[in-house]
Amino acid sequence: MPAPADRRYSPSHEWHKQDGDIITIGITQFAVDELTDVTYVDLPAKGKQLSAGKSFGEIESVKATSELYSAIAGEVIEANAALKDDPSLVNQDPYGKGWMIKVKAPGADLSSLLSAEQYNAKHS
Repeated sequence: MPAPADRRYSPSHEWHKQDGDIITIGITQFAVDELTDVTYVDLPAKGKQLSAGKSFGEIESVKATSELYSAIAGEVIEANAALKDDPSLVNQDPYGKGWMIKVKAPGADLSSLLSAEQYNAKHS
């Protein structure tokens, strides 16, 4: 599945979708394919302050444990609670129901991240 064009991508395989001051973050299909079956997702609590380029959580699979990174600084306003009960949503729908966190980041600039075309060219 190619990366959707409505978001930007980090080299560490997180997608960032901007809607005004709110950025939704998840991982790409490429990352899901590398991890295989996701068994656990550790996400930050509402109110946590994130720093750009720093880890905000972990994702575990039958194959590996990986850090999750945010390309932007801001405040976590929501974590996807559904992933606690069913982490396989990340496998089933990484660009939809498998989103991870929503961050309030006024003035966030995602232009330094890869476009879908650039990301797909690197990972297809």
